[in-house]
Amino acid sequence: MTKPSLPELLHAAVTSVGGTERPGQVSMAETVAEAIDDGSHLLVQAGTGTGKSLGYLVPALAHGERVVVATATLALQRQLVERDLPRTVEALHPLLRRRPQFAMLKGRSNYLCLHRLHEGVPQEEEEGLFDQFEAAAPTSKLGQDLLRMRDWADETETGDRDDLTPGVSDRAWSQVSVSSRECLGASKCAYGAECFAEAARERAKLAEVVVTNHALLAIDAIEGAPVLPQHEVLIVDEAHELVSRVTGVATGELTPGQVNRAVRRAAKLVNEKAADQLQTASEGFERVMELALPGRLEEIPEDLGYALMALRDAARAVITALGTTRDKSVQDEDAVRKQALASVESIHDVAERITNGSEYDVVWYERHERFGASLRVAPMSVSGLLREKLFTDRSVVLTSATLKLGGDFNGVGASLGLAPEGTESEDAPVWKGLDVGSPFDYGKQGILYVAKHLARPGREGTRSDMLDELAELIEAAGGRTLGLFSSMRAAQSAAEELRGRLDTPILLQGEETLGELIKGFAADPQTCLFGTLSLWQGVDVPGASCQLVIMDKIPFPRPDDPLMSARQKAVDDAGGNGFMAVAATHAALLMAQGAGRLVRASGDRGVVAVLDPRLATARYGSYLRASLPDFWYTTDRNQVRRSLAAIDAVAKADEA
Repeated sequence: MTKPSLPELLHAAVTSVGGTERPGQVSMAETVAEAIDDGSHLLVQAGTGTGKSLGYLVPALAHGERVVVATATLALQRQLVERDLPRTVEALHPLLRRRPQFAMLKGRSNYLCLHRLHEGVPQEEEEGLFDQFEAAAPTSKLGQDLLRMRDWADETETGDRDDLTPGVSDRAWSQVSVSSRECLGASKCAYGAECFAEAARERAKLAEVVVTNHALLAIDAIEGAPVLPQHEVLIVDEAHELVSRVTGVATGELTPGQVNRAVRRAAKLVNEKAADQLQTASEGFERVMELALPGRLEEIPEDLGYALMALRDAARAVITALGTTRDKSVQDEDAVRKQALASVESIHDVAERITNGSEYDVVWYERHERFGASLRVAPMSVSGLLREKLFTDRSVVLTSATLKLGGDFNGVGASLGLAPEGTESEDAPVWKGLDVGSPFDYGKQGILYVAKHLARPGREGTRSDMLDELAELIEAAGGRTLGLFSSMRAAQSAAEELRGRLDTPILLQGEETLGELIKGFAADPQTCLFGTLSLWQGVDVPGASCQLVIMDKIPFPRPDDPLMSARQKAVDDAGGNGFMAVAATHAALLMAQGAGRLVRASGDRGVVAVLDPRLATARYGSYLRASLPDFWYTTDRNQVRRSLAAIDAVAKADEA
């Protein structure tokens, strides 16, 4: 029997979901198949509506070797595992003559731990464990969540936190989950045979397609010990998020509260000398942190250096002592010991990393209103790490609706450790970029309006002219507005001000869960939804409920962001343009994601309004505009009000 062709396979898959192939999708599938066959690397920009999931799943399944698909958001993981993969496998089965298995794999703390659930949580003040179910009042929210999770444990097949609906708080989940460091290991655990995390790993070992998240991909790359099964092909979807997720995994943190917890956990399990040494080091660290002022530490101050060395040495002594002493009077000693060891090792590793003072790390203090001061350390750049760990021994396909910034792939490529496209050298992975476009006609479906007449936004203070403009635009649009703000404070003050001025209902991020807010926004066309950066990617509302997307200002990183400003300075010092490489690239990516909220279907019409004149007047404005969908562009405020009113009138007629 002849092997089915890629066009046949794609046709079968697309037909099974009730669609038709699109030129961009066909082009993407063909190029992905080529990259997989010759083991090369590919960056694919595929606009909303292209059908990019099938554009990479079909060639991956046709190839027949194991594929890992890593995504950033839970929504896409669910879509792949619950919808796209089952349908695609079913559709391709008659042609491929096999039924590829697929599985989801996440980090251990995403799964319910049966040991924690049944044996209790290691208690810090007393010996042994305590029953968290008895300790929490059954009438409290925590108590109710714990009881609900105990019932759920009997019926769930996966133990995956994301399958628990409604969800629970991080505090409640921490009572029934463990990190990989705290886990006893399947062979030592009384519940090892039934362990949800181990079962997920076993399913992944047997699957041809493993769906995971960027964080686990980062852990797999950074920590050396393989977490993911061996695979020939890696597909990174939502690839514009990868650098920030890898940076997050590679960031270490120390707080006085975290150190105190480690002291309490270890004190009962080690000799008095080791316990006292860690207690003294903890007190010294706490004193230094009381005086900590937010900002980058280009050099480690002497008092902090001493405090960190004391912590490192005391933690090392406790780790040694934990390995040599046993105390049978402690109930379920292995679990208590493992949690104590995990806490102390984490402190040792961060203290040692900062003390060693790598030139590739950035160290800074942060202050949080509720949690006090923390000391943080993050890599100056993860590009070297990604070049070395991501692109060896496998073909890598990275895809997203926003990878081409300012007109080419080189900006995103550089952040991933790739040399400019077409460069050939021994240590630079060879790659190519492909923009398959979008099925939407952006020039006819949308307008990009820049409010050129407004004053430039200052660092602080209310912008009364901006709020006036915002109110007028929302009125012209008849509601139907997604307001994307550069800070939570800006979103709150705009919502407060406009709730007093307009009859339009305004929903605000933080006042409800994101899911509830989006549901409310989609259900009532007159409603507006205001929020901040994290909303820029989570909103998928096609149709007349979202016909105006407003950005209050260009979302450059804050000038006092220690990591971004350090990265910018490093590029400047190396002779490059730090502002364009770091700040402008960061803003371009966010603006492209934000503008992408407007047109989600072929019938959508509307306006993206940027209330920051710099997009029209500054030198970097053209770079940022080139990163956005190709909307019709204007700075004429009267024209835009007429267009919004006309779009609103059509929508109202359709609704009537």
